[in-house]
Amino acid sequence: QVQLVESGGGLVQAGGSLRLSCAASGRTFSRAGLAWFRQAPGKEREFVAALTRNGNTYYADSVKGRFTISTDNAKNTVYLQMNSLKPEDTAVYYCAADWAQATWTPLPHGYDYWGQGTQVTVSS
Repeated sequence: QVQLVESGGGLVQAGGSLRLSCAASGRTFSRAGLAWFRQAPGKEREFVAALTRNGNTYYADSVKGRFTISTDNAKNTVYLQMNSLKPEDTAVYYCAADWAQATWTPLPHGYDYWGQGTQVTVSS
């Protein structure tokens, strides 16, 4: 049984940084398509960043140049480094994984496994 557990959320001032972590158990990340999504109150879940099975990365335009997705295969963990945070980055952040992806997708339905979410709040 695959479980994804996120950590690292919190309250930060605008311009600050946070690093989110997502640790997997039950299956190795090295063969998975990975992604981070976020959902603000009253809004749909939106794509933030993806790391494909062959190592390519993709970012939403709103976070490009500020956020970085990476993995530590030894720890079976995926990270989201978030710099220059803005109040509009406030949301619950979710990691997602899928081991059956033929090609990457920014759509939530393309991922079968999800973490429980971690709150990120950026104050102005």
